[in-house]
Amino acid sequence: MYFKSNNFSFYYEKYGNKKDTIIILPGWGDTRKTFQFLIENLNQNYSIYIIDYPGFGKSKVLEQELTIYDYAETIKKFIEKEHIKNPNIIAHSFGGRITSILVGKEKLKVNKILLIDVAGIKRRKKFKVYIKEKIYKILKKCTRFIPQKKKEKYKEKLLEFFSSKDYKDIPNIMKKTFQNIIQEDLKKYYKNIKNETLIIWGEKDIDTPLKDGIFLRKNIKNSALIIYKNSQHFSYLENPLLTLKIIETFFYKKN
Repeated sequence: MYFKSNNFSFYYEKYGNKKDTIIILPGWGDTRKTFQFLIENLNQNYSIYIIDYPGFGKSKVLEQELTIYDYAETIKKFIEKEHIKNPNIIAHSFGGRITSILVGKEKLKVNKILLIDVAGIKRRKKFKVYIKEKIYKILKKCTRFIPQKKKEKYKEKLLEFFSSKDYKDIPNIMKKTFQNIIQEDLKKYYKNIKNETLIIWGEKDIDTPLKDGIFLRKNIKNSALIIYKNSQHFSYLENPLLTLKIIETFFYKKN
């Protein structure tokens, strides 16, 4: 199914038909398929909505430039249109960015929140990253000395060498959107979350380091942190049965 708004459209699927609801917000570049195991084991007790972001899964690539606030606003409209009341949220990586804005900024009414290796916490750059960026900027300025017919090729080669894997893997038309997203520091919105929140983190996550999970535990008042030993950024995929058991326990609602 597709949801359309003034900003953009995206593909989503709904599983189950229960009163209690879970909305799953995947990571950047991921789709509903990475959560299939959890969905298959939770949909008997919940109505579950999961979204493919523009450019991934069954959602079309958008030609317009977006910000993280555009994503959050459109998902908020989706929740309102579907008449979803007080959902539980499961957010992984990029999905945490959206959750921080929906709940911490827009004050969307939700029940419980599960954050898994989430993104959006900017920290001081490591020295080697700082130097790498400086070198890139210097080399980019050299473009003026390159013959006109070779300038574009030169710029492409620079980006290819200096950019991250996530940046390289996305369609060219979405690269500016990606830049807009990673530049936003969302600490202040995470700090505003008052809901009961469970944080799961991979001990060896190098994409969003464990210190980010510890920061969230300290700054989200009603929260707890579970660390998966020897796990990385997709800790829920590395520990599917444990994650399922934790979700069932955390979201359990007494009648």
